[in-house]
Amino acid sequence: MVEFTNKINLLGYDRKRLRAFFEHIGEKSFRADQVFQWIHQYGVTDFSAMSNLSKALRDNLSQIAMVEAPKVVFQQDSKDGTAKWLIEVKGGSCIEMVYIPEGKRGTLCVSSQVGCALNCSFCSTAKQGFNRDLEAFEIIGQVWQAVRYLSKDGLTKDRVVTNVVMMGMGEPLLNYDNVVSSMDIMMDDLAYGLSKYRVTLSTSGVVPKMYELAKDSEVALAVSLHAPNDVLRDELVPVNKKYNLAQLMKACKDYFPKDSKRQITMEYVMLDGVNDKPEQARQLVKLLQGVPAKVNLIPFNPYPHAIYRRSSPERIEAFRYILVKSGINTITRKTRGDDIDAACGQLAGKVQDKTRRSERYQRQIMLQQEQIVT
Repeated sequence: MVEFTNKINLLGYDRKRLRAFFEHIGEKSFRADQVFQWIHQYGVTDFSAMSNLSKALRDNLSQIAMVEAPKVVFQQDSKDGTAKWLIEVKGGSCIEMVYIPEGKRGTLCVSSQVGCALNCSFCSTAKQGFNRDLEAFEIIGQVWQAVRYLSKDGLTKDRVVTNVVMMGMGEPLLNYDNVVSSMDIMMDDLAYGLSKYRVTLSTSGVVPKMYELAKDSEVALAVSLHAPNDVLRDELVPVNKKYNLAQLMKACKDYFPKDSKRQITMEYVMLDGVNDKPEQARQLVKLLQGVPAKVNLIPFNPYPHAIYRRSSPERIEAFRYILVKSGINTITRKTRGDDIDAACGQLAGKVQDKTRRSERYQRQIMLQQEQIVT
């Protein structure tokens, strides 16, 4: 028997890695497939309950390994059906995931980091700063927990979670290996069986990693765009100073070279008087020429001490009309979960702020307000 000093958490192992683990302990690789299915399709964490394994193997696994998901410490349910969970991860930090039901679709929004280092000016999570990357078991563990909570009998065949979006706390491409491995599990037929069209990664525009992702995965891509020119985007999404719009648009054009029918979702949060003017809509039309893209207009979700306001419905519709008239598929995202702090990072921010950035940010806003008064 192979000796291990610490128990290994198999929850974050994709099938390839799990097969290597079983071969390492002297077992046939097909045993990995059986355990993989027990963990993800049936939600079983006790090796002794995995009845198609030999007793000797079950005993061995109990000694050297474990299956442990991050802990759900709080849940909020919105009157519109949206659910939000606060999840405690290793070290005591907290992250969020959100479930949004819409007809037969159930979309789970998953976090990839504790906090975020990119400091987008309109984002609640950004005000908390960056703590660390999530490990693979902490990322896929969110899906595991959601399926357990939402399924009546705990089986993914009920398809309660039909879509997963990596749009929660953090920049997924800055935690590349753990995120890609977790998405592989989401799409594995012996786990959650999600289509490549139903797993979406959202990035603020880490261009080199976009090229890597295009080679390593077939998941859908969304880009947090939010501005039609470099001057404004430098302010709203500071990573633009490193990878500007010309570089970002080229990466988008190159992302689906073998599938001309697939489009990238451009996320555009609507900020009153900032990025919602008609001339900015026309700039956006010009920017997206030749890019296989559709646009998702997102009404800004205010949070405490935010310096922005949500654009009016009339302003959003006028902006959308210009895009649609120009032939760009554009929808306005329905606002969901307003009554449960649905802005990403709000709930975690209330519970914990490891870097005290929120406190510094609030002091900054107070100083700005005092300067305006004087």
